[in-house]
Amino acid sequence: MMKEFEMSDLRLLSYYLGIEVDQRGDCISLRQAAYVKKVLVQFEKMDCNPIQYPMEAKLKFGKDPEGKLVDVTKYRCVIGCLRYITHTRPDISYDVGIMSRYMEQPIVVHR
Repeated sequence: MMKEFEMSDLRLLSYYLGIEVDQRGDCISLRQAAYVKKVLVQFEKMDCNPIQYPMEAKLKFGKDPEGKLVDVTKYRCVIGCLRYITHTRPDISYDVGIMSRYMEQPIVVHR
């Protein structure tokens, strides 16, 4: 392609849009460790404890008109960040999808 088009060889991809790319032999791995750390710092959650399962099994949420509302903008920002993290962490996709349902009127129980 370099004969036909003007281009430069940038070698193997190592970082792109917050995704760290590790290419070794016949294996490519993707991580977002730096991005996740940035999100945890941004939303002041660095002190949170890691858990094996992101959400309780069969946990039921609902729209509670009596519930105390939280900052809608901040909630949407958190959900947006989590949606981006699902590119490398498909194990949290279901849980983020459930929490996305409440972006219009999030209450304290949805945090």
